[in-house]
Amino acid sequence: MRLGGPLFENVSDPAQWIEALQRQGYTAAYCPELDVEDEPVLQAYVDAAREANIVIAEVGAWSNPISPDDEIRSKAIAYCKQRLALADRVGARCCVNIAGSRSSRWAGPHPDNLSADTFALIVDTVREIIDSVKPTRSFYALETMQWVFPDSADNYVRLVHAIDRPQFAVHLDPVNLISSPQLYFNNAALIKECFDKLGPYIKSCHAKDLLLDDTLTVIHLDETIPGKGALHYPTFLRELSKLDPDTPLMLEHLSTPEDYKAAAAYIRSAARDLELQA
Repeated sequence: MRLGGPLFENVSDPAQWIEALQRQGYTAAYCPELDVEDEPVLQAYVDAAREANIVIAEVGAWSNPISPDDEIRSKAIAYCKQRLALADRVGARCCVNIAGSRSSRWAGPHPDNLSADTFALIVDTVREIIDSVKPTRSFYALETMQWVFPDSADNYVRLVHAIDRPQFAVHLDPVNLISSPQLYFNNAALIKECFDKLGPYIKSCHAKDLLLDDTLTVIHLDETIPGKGALHYPTFLRELSKLDPDTPLMLEHLSTPEDYKAAAAYIRSAARDLELQA
């Protein structure tokens, strides 16, 4: 596995980017904001990553390609195509988005999000994006989410078969699948199920953690820094180590460089306890 995370430094040229990654001990990277049409700059970053043994983990395509608003949907689909083209050009492991939402919020809950019609819409939308770009080096992937497909390992498998495109893949974030006390307290089993069912398709993973609050009357789950919550990292790291050794584990959603350093230190320590390297 390869650990990576966001950078808080100036990475406006390839040398600065590589130096910043190496200072953090990262061997995987989020793709910098690059113009897919700027061939010399793209090639410079690709060459720098290859020479420094850095894997470009993912290009984010965060948008709502299943929005009920036709203009928002159309712009989001065009953006996803642009981002997938960039991922393919730089050889990123994947271009990742969530499926979107039928809500007015791009990542919000909605009564229709887990309906059969929305499942079919996601299938058609992902096919359109992949068929338009025709990637050969990278993959389009959907991040797991609690309130829209793919919301479980089984539903991700259903999507893989329904979309039926070799360049569709899996982006695994196990925290985003935990939506109940049952899953929270048994998340090691959930993680194992995900790797058992989705392992061959996984191109990148996110690393964060989760805390169950005792506030009533609804279940409230908060993201937290890895090592400060209940996610069973020994199982996560052990299962991840069985995949392609270049599979990235990318830190996210923390506020400060110090938080990222602490998170990376925890994951590296947990990996060492398992005689693994991250």
